[in-house]
Amino acid sequence: MPRIRTIKPEAFRSESLAAVSLSAERTFLGLLTEADDHGRFRDQPAVLAGALWSYRPGHGALGVEDDLTQLAAHNLICRYAVHEDGEDRRYAHVVTWRKHQRINRPSGVRTPPCPHHEAPAAPATPTMTTVVPESAVRAHGALTEDVVRTHGGLTEGSVSPHGALKQSAAHGKTAGQAALSESSLSTHGGLSEPSVRAHGPDLGPRNLDLGTTARGASAPAPRTPSAKQLITEYEAACAHRPPSGVLGHLGRETARLLAEGIDPDHVRAGLARHRARGLHPSTLPSLVHEAMNAGGGLDRPGFPATVPARRAWANPADPAAAYAEEL
Repeated sequence: MPRIRTIKPEAFRSESLAAVSLSAERTFLGLLTEADDHGRFRDQPAVLAGALWSYRPGHGALGVEDDLTQLAAHNLICRYAVHEDGEDRRYAHVVTWRKHQRINRPSGVRTPPCPHHEAPAAPATPTMTTVVPESAVRAHGALTEDVVRTHGGLTEGSVSPHGALKQSAAHGKTAGQAALSESSLSTHGGLSEPSVRAHGPDLGPRNLDLGTTARGASAPAPRTPSAKQLITEYEAACAHRPPSGVLGHLGRETARLLAEGIDPDHVRAGLARHRARGLHPSTLPSLVHEAMNAGGGLDRPGFPATVPARRAWANPADPAAAYAEEL
């Protein structure tokens, strides 16, 4: 759907637009109205020719393709392809869109972003700082100067979990009034040896080692190959890349078979038979059925399933009747 856009006076003094032909410049100005609120549009020269050059039949799809090639060569637009639904779809976007267009209420994203100019930025990792209020420090007794680091945070081993108290605390002083003894703190701010032994042996860290490999019931189940992976294997095994329409049709048929619960190995075998015979993509279910339920016959393209497997040569009385199908 065309939209109202802004054309600045600087556009007519642009060196990049001056480097392309007049038809390419007119196509570029028309693309501003055909692009969505993010500056993207389908790279379809025939459709763009009908929308931008409808009353100029002399400038058709081939002319618009030449215009797009010129605009891409001068970095005015960027053309890219995205693999969707088992086929490659071509898109393009205006490179300087955000610099010259101001959209008040942009619509939702309907076209995939350009992988070259619009890669999503990684979110910044927030920095967390622990602040201990002064009242909490006073409630648990005075801390020695060596316990507190210069950035104001408490170290993991700066305070003993059970706080070794001075000897005077055992004679009537409360825990809130007692100070930590120097013997309970090591030179590095950790627990001293007596304070650890007073509460049983150290059982070691209780956090799960993130590098440990899960085994048994907690081990993840093996992933089932998707239709996209099977079509990628099919395409890689072909001598030449099949047309996008064939790959898309095969992708849809493969997805249906996997959704029915067909074993991926059977689907892969059916795709191998399809690649060898070059049949229509709609025959893939029949080829998978043949791979699943074929007998012990010859599994070679071009041979019917009724031909038995290889057997030793015999000398029958009637060779024509015995070997009718093979001869």
